[in-house]
Amino acid sequence: MAPKSTIPGFVLLDKEAGETSFKALFPLKRVFCTKRVGHAGTLDLRASGLIIAATGRATRLLPYVEAKEKCYSFRLHLGYETDTLEWDGDVLEQDERRETRDERVLDREDVERVLSQFVGDIEQIPPKYCAVKINGVRASDLMERGRNVELKPRKIHIESLELLGEADGADPTCTGKCMAAFDLVCVCSKGTYIRALGRDIGRALGTFGCVSRIRRLRIGHVTLDRAVKGADLTAADLVPVDQVLEFPVVRMGDAELASIRNGNWIPWKAPVENVGPEGRVFAANRDGEVLSLCKYEPGRILADVYLAEDG
Repeated sequence: MAPKSTIPGFVLLDKEAGETSFKALFPLKRVFCTKRVGHAGTLDLRASGLIIAATGRATRLLPYVEAKEKCYSFRLHLGYETDTLEWDGDVLEQDERRETRDERVLDREDVERVLSQFVGDIEQIPPKYCAVKINGVRASDLMERGRNVELKPRKIHIESLELLGEADGADPTCTGKCMAAFDLVCVCSKGTYIRALGRDIGRALGTFGCVSRIRRLRIGHVTLDRAVKGADLTAADLVPVDQVLEFPVVRMGDAELASIRNGNWIPWKAPVENVGPEGRVFAANRDGEVLSLCKYEPGRILADVYLAEDG
């Protein structure tokens, strides 16, 4: 018989604006009585939305989650730019043009006209206030110490960028004079900064831009409506890993799982469908509980990450 085990998994959190991604994990430590927690894809302090966290040995699967595409909604404020590229930062640039009742400086058609420039494979310079490290130190920490930083462009991919509609630009918390505001949705790759995207859209329009209300709606196929607030988290909210990562699941007997647990490979003649280019498959017991992430090769399955923890 295989030993009794505790199966770690994922937790789908709805992070609130104003808390760090690190602090959002505190309820996991309390509910699951473990210090071994982690998350995939840090959200900015002021952003909210979906974080996929993990407990126990499932934390070793987080790089696969982080590589998934993301979907964000955000509000774009046009007419000024701040140091943080957020709506309430210190104003660095201000467009002094004024809109009147009879004449608009920027409208929906203007914004829609430039959005196609940002779809596909593009280069993006991250915000100066970000977690990118320069000689081992975060750029944001250097900026807070009064040192200016210069960040290099990074290649990213934007799958889609949709304008939802015009928003009320008269937000009293805006530190600059906003000539227009729009709500957008962006589907993008790992490494994309929505704040930098707002800056670049503004510049493409011949003005300046910053953003607010960044909210992550989806990671891969996992959507925000499945997430739970940290304050409401219970042990029942643990999600099996195969509900988040869509690797094929191969069911095995006790002897085969014992070999996998010991780091060995096992012969496997049965075909496995829908194996991706990485060749990853989940090994599960007869009850369908996923116990290991493995590497599939024609004719055999090799052990990789064993997930179950001895009870």
